[in-house]
Parts: sequence; structure tokens; C-alpha cells
Amino acid sequence: MVTIGDRGPKLKTARILIADDHGLLRRGLRAALADSPHLVVEAEAEDGRTAVELALRLKPDIAILDVSMPFLNGLDAARAIVAGSPETRVLVLTAHESERLVRDVLRAGARGYLLKSDAASELVPAIDALLADRSYFTSTVAQVVLAGFLKGDAEEGGEEGGVLSPREREIVQLLAEGKSSKEIARLLSIAVNTAETHRSNIMRKMGFESVSDVVRYAIKNKMIDP
Repeated sequence: MVTIGDRGPKLKTARILIADDHGLLRRGLRAALADSPHLVVEAEAEDGRTAVELALRLKPDIAILDVSMPFLNGLDAARAIVAGSPETRVLVLTAHESERLVRDVLRAGARGYLLKSDAASELVPAIDALLADRSYFTSTVAQVVLAGFLKGDAEEGGEEGGVLSPREREIVQLLAEGKSSKEIARLLSIAVNTAETHRSNIMRKMGFESVSDVVRYAIKNKMIDP
């Protein structure tokens, strides 16, 4: 029997980390969660590196990551969070419907892929799905994945040149963002000589001849926006 005022079982509170470099979007995501008291925004980050630091320290239930963030992109941030806080489920938020990006998101260990255009209506269902140990894709993205599956993997290309380590990927993004070796050293808490050595190794391994090549690579691999 249901008595007057009975609202059903109380949902367990889930702690949320939101990471996006646009304050307006972060406020919009908070607003989308406002009517769901079981979803509590515990922390916000405006770049990927801060998102990883917060996730490893706070161990949130859900980390919502934008793909394009300064200092560390959403894909590499997802990899670091999944490795360091495996109990945190990662939901990637993006404006792109690229089949390759969907695959990269899954390889990074994220459990959900949500288009920013769908966030207002689908953010809460996406989070609830991840909390129930299910994956979540908007219908548009699911169609992109299905189309790619039907085509097969023939058109799916990997990284050009050699394979970059997580540290090298960080440095590639920072170089593409215009950071100097000194700035990279400060951001990564390493010696300037070490940053320069990494830079030289990357240029040699990937066959880059200039920073322009680094920028093109970073754009192609969704590390930065064009």
C-alpha cells in the first residue's frame, strides 16, 4: 500500500565532479542536476589537470569531463582518473559526433558519451545509468557507433608515427597550446632540461619537423580545438 506522501525508496547520494573550461557550461550542468537531490556536485575544475587532481583526491562517484580542456584534454584526463580512481565512472561531454572520438572515449575507460546539445535533457539519465554500472550513449551517438560497426574497422586509423606515452601526450598538448619548455616544466613539476628532452624525443619519435606539426597532430587527435 502506498500512503500519502510516500515518494518511494530514497536514492543513494552520488558525488559529482564537473570539469569544463567554460564557467557558463558548468553552471548549466549544475542547473540540470538541481532537481535531482541524490546528485551532489562536490567539485568543479576548469582544466584537465585540476580535474585529475580532484578526482584522485576526492574519489567522486561520477566525473563529467569535457573533451577539449587546457593543460590536459578530456581523453587523457579520463585515462588518468580511471587508472587512479577506478571506482569513479567517467562521463565524457562533447560537441562532436565523431565515430573515432567515440572509440577513443571507450578506450580511455569512460562509460558514457553525451553530446552537449543533449545535456539538458539527458544528463541525469546518463549519470543514473553509470551509477547502475551501465554505459550510456545518446541516440545520435549510438547511431554513429552502429554505422562505424557496420563499415568495419578498415577506416579506423591509429596515431601517426610512434606511440606516445601518457607523459608525452601531456607535453604534446601543452606544446600545441603554445607553452614553452619553462612553462611545461613548471606545470608538470619537472626540470626544464627534462621538458626539453621530452620535447626532442617526441619530435624524433613522431617525425615532427616543427611546432606546426605538433599542433596539427594535437588537433587531429582531439587534444585541442582547431
